Amino acid sequence: MDKRREATPEDGVLTRIGQAIMLHRAGDREEARNRLSALWHEIGPHGDAFHRCTLAHYMADTQDDPRDELDWDLKALEAAEGFVTERPGTTDAPEAPKVADGPGPRHPLVALRAFFPSLHLNIAADYAALDRPADARAQLRRARASVNALADGEYRQGLRDAIDRLQLRLDGTARHTP
Repeated sequence: MDKRREATPEDGVLTRIGQAIMLHRAGDREEARNRLSALWHEIGPHGDAFHRCTLAHYMADTQDDPRDELDWDLKALEAAEGFVTERPGTTDAPEAPKVADGPGPRHPLVALRAFFPSLHLNIAADYAALDRPADARAQLRRARASVNALADGEYRQGLRDAIDRLQLRLDGTARHTP
Protein backbone atom coordinates (compact mmCIF):
# COMPACT_ATOMS: atom_id res chain seq x y z
CA MET A 1 0.00 0.00 0.00
CA ASP A 2 2.83 2.44 0.82
CA LYS A 3 4.53 1.77 -2.50
CA ARG A 4 1.29 2.56 -4.26
CA ARG A 5 1.03 5.91 -2.49
CA GLU A 6 4.61 6.76 -3.44
CA ALA A 7 3.89 6.16 -7.12
CA THR A 8 0.63 8.11 -7.14
CA PRO A 9 2.00 11.70 -7.34
CA GLU A 10 3.93 10.92 -10.52
CA ASP A 11 1.01 9.05 -12.04
CA GLY A 12 -1.27 11.86 -10.90
CA VAL A 13 0.63 14.46 -12.91
CA LEU A 14 0.32 12.45 -16.11
CA THR A 15 -3.35 11.80 -15.36
CA ARG A 16 -3.97 15.52 -14.89
CA ILE A 17 -2.12 16.32 -18.12
CA GLY A 18 -4.26 13.70 -19.86
CA GLN A 19 -7.44 15.23 -18.46
CA ALA A 20 -6.44 18.65 -19.77
CA ILE A 21 -5.68 17.15 -23.18
CA MET A 22 -9.15 15.59 -23.23
CA LEU A 23 -10.68 18.97 -22.42
CA HIS A 24 -8.75 20.57 -25.26
CA ARG A 25 -9.73 17.88 -27.74
CA ALA A 26 -13.36 18.25 -26.64
CA GLY A 27 -13.17 21.95 -27.55
CA ASP A 28 -12.55 23.58 -24.17
CA ARG A 29 -9.23 25.15 -25.08
CA GLU A 30 -9.32 27.81 -22.36
CA GLU A 31 -9.99 25.39 -19.48
CA ALA A 32 -7.31 23.04 -20.80
CA ARG A 33 -4.85 25.94 -20.93
CA ASN A 34 -5.82 27.03 -17.40
CA ARG A 35 -5.32 23.53 -15.98
CA LEU A 36 -2.03 23.01 -17.76
CA SER A 37 -0.83 26.44 -16.59
CA ALA A 38 -1.69 25.65 -12.97
CA LEU A 39 0.08 22.31 -13.25
CA TRP A 40 3.12 23.97 -14.86
CA HIS A 41 3.44 26.29 -11.87
CA GLU A 42 2.95 23.38 -9.49
CA ILE A 43 5.70 21.32 -11.14
CA GLY A 44 8.05 24.29 -11.21
CA PRO A 45 11.22 24.90 -13.22
CA HIS A 46 13.10 22.10 -11.50
CA GLY A 47 10.32 19.53 -11.65
CA ASP A 48 10.47 16.24 -13.48
CA ALA A 49 11.77 16.81 -17.03
CA PHE A 50 9.43 14.23 -18.53
CA HIS A 51 6.42 15.95 -16.96
CA ARG A 52 7.62 19.41 -18.02
CA CYS A 53 8.25 18.23 -21.59
CA THR A 54 4.88 16.51 -21.86
CA LEU A 55 3.01 19.41 -20.32
CA ALA A 56 4.73 22.09 -22.44
CA HIS A 57 4.23 19.99 -25.57
CA TYR A 58 0.48 19.97 -25.04
CA MET A 59 0.32 23.49 -23.60
CA ALA A 60 1.65 24.74 -26.95
CA ASP A 61 -1.42 23.34 -28.67
CA THR A 62 -3.74 25.41 -26.47
CA GLN A 63 -2.18 28.76 -27.40
CA ASP A 64 -3.94 31.35 -29.53
CA ASP A 65 -0.83 33.32 -30.52
CA PRO A 66 1.79 31.52 -32.69
CA ARG A 67 4.60 33.21 -30.72
CA ASP A 68 3.24 31.74 -27.49
CA GLU A 69 2.91 28.36 -29.16
CA LEU A 70 6.57 28.56 -30.22
CA ASP A 71 7.62 29.53 -26.69
CA TRP A 72 5.89 26.46 -25.22
CA ASP A 73 7.25 24.13 -27.90
CA LEU A 74 10.75 25.45 -27.17
CA LYS A 75 10.19 24.82 -23.43
CA ALA A 76 9.20 21.25 -24.23
CA LEU A 77 12.31 20.75 -26.35
CA GLU A 78 14.52 22.29 -23.68
CA ALA A 79 13.13 19.93 -21.02
CA ALA A 80 13.60 16.91 -23.29
CA GLU A 81 17.14 17.86 -24.30
CA GLY A 82 18.12 18.61 -20.71
CA PHE A 83 16.86 15.24 -19.54
CA VAL A 84 18.63 13.31 -22.29
CA THR A 85 21.98 15.14 -22.08
CA GLU A 86 22.14 14.90 -18.26
CA ARG A 87 22.51 11.14 -18.48
CA PRO A 88 25.78 9.66 -19.74
CA GLY A 89 25.39 7.37 -22.73
CA THR A 90 21.92 8.58 -23.62
CA THR A 91 22.68 10.53 -26.78
CA ASP A 92 20.90 9.64 -29.99
CA ALA A 93 23.86 7.73 -31.39
CA PRO A 94 23.25 5.45 -34.40
CA GLU A 95 23.66 2.38 -32.18
CA ALA A 96 20.85 3.52 -29.88
CA PRO A 97 17.91 1.10 -29.84
CA LYS A 98 14.82 2.01 -31.80
CA VAL A 99 12.17 3.80 -29.77
CA ALA A 100 8.71 2.25 -29.57
CA ASP A 101 5.77 3.93 -31.31
CA GLY A 102 4.76 7.28 -29.88
CA PRO A 103 5.18 9.04 -26.59
CA GLY A 104 3.40 7.23 -23.83
CA PRO A 105 3.68 5.36 -20.55
CA ARG A 106 7.13 3.77 -20.54
CA HIS A 107 10.57 4.70 -19.24
CA PRO A 108 10.78 8.53 -19.42
CA LEU A 109 13.98 8.51 -21.51
CA VAL A 110 12.38 6.31 -24.15
CA ALA A 111 9.22 8.42 -24.13
CA LEU A 112 11.21 11.66 -24.41
CA ARG A 113 13.19 10.32 -27.36
CA ALA A 114 9.88 9.49 -29.01
CA PHE A 115 8.87 13.13 -28.57
CA PHE A 116 11.85 14.62 -30.46
CA PRO A 117 10.50 14.26 -34.03
CA SER A 118 7.15 15.70 -32.97
CA LEU A 119 8.78 18.53 -31.03
CA HIS A 120 10.95 19.53 -33.99
CA LEU A 121 7.99 19.23 -36.36
CA ASN A 122 5.84 21.43 -34.11
CA ILE A 123 8.60 24.03 -33.84
CA ALA A 124 8.99 23.97 -37.62
CA ALA A 125 5.25 24.58 -38.00
CA ASP A 126 5.48 27.42 -35.47
CA TYR A 127 8.28 29.05 -37.44
CA ALA A 128 6.32 28.60 -40.67
CA ALA A 129 3.29 30.30 -39.07
CA LEU A 130 5.58 33.17 -38.04
CA ASP A 131 6.90 33.48 -41.62
CA ARG A 132 10.38 32.26 -40.69
CA PRO A 133 10.94 29.64 -43.43
CA ALA A 134 14.69 29.22 -42.87
CA ASP A 135 14.12 28.38 -39.20
CA ALA A 136 11.24 26.09 -40.18
CA ARG A 137 13.45 24.20 -42.63
CA ALA A 138 16.20 23.80 -40.02
CA GLN A 139 13.70 22.25 -37.60
CA LEU A 140 12.32 19.99 -40.34
CA ARG A 141 15.85 18.66 -40.91
CA ARG A 142 16.07 17.88 -37.19
CA ALA A 143 12.63 16.24 -37.28
CA ARG A 144 13.67 14.05 -40.24
CA ALA A 145 16.88 13.03 -38.50
CA SER A 146 15.19 12.18 -35.21
CA VAL A 147 12.27 10.27 -36.76
CA ASN A 148 14.78 7.59 -37.80
CA ALA A 149 15.28 6.70 -34.12
CA LEU A 150 11.67 5.50 -33.97
CA ALA A 151 10.60 1.95 -34.62
CA ASP A 152 8.61 1.34 -37.78
CA GLY A 153 4.92 1.84 -37.19
CA GLU A 154 1.99 4.20 -37.50
CA TYR A 155 3.48 6.89 -35.26
CA ARG A 156 6.71 7.03 -37.28
CA GLN A 157 4.87 7.02 -40.60
CA GLY A 158 2.44 9.68 -39.44
CA LEU A 159 5.33 11.93 -38.46
CA ARG A 160 7.09 11.33 -41.77
CA ASP A 161 3.91 12.22 -43.64
CA ALA A 162 3.45 15.41 -41.57
CA ILE A 163 7.10 16.38 -42.17
CA ASP A 164 6.62 15.88 -45.91
CA ARG A 165 3.40 17.94 -45.92
CA LEU A 166 5.07 20.84 -44.12
CA GLN A 167 8.08 20.61 -46.45
CA LEU A 168 5.76 20.80 -49.46
CA ARG A 169 3.96 23.76 -47.94
CA LEU A 170 7.26 25.57 -47.34
CA ASP A 171 8.48 24.74 -50.85
CA GLY A 172 5.20 26.00 -52.32
CA THR A 173 5.49 29.24 -50.37
CA ALA A 174 9.04 29.74 -51.63
CA ARG A 175 7.97 29.23 -55.27
CA HIS A 176 5.09 31.70 -55.00
CA THR A 177 7.00 34.46 -53.22
CA PRO A 178 7.71 37.42 -55.56
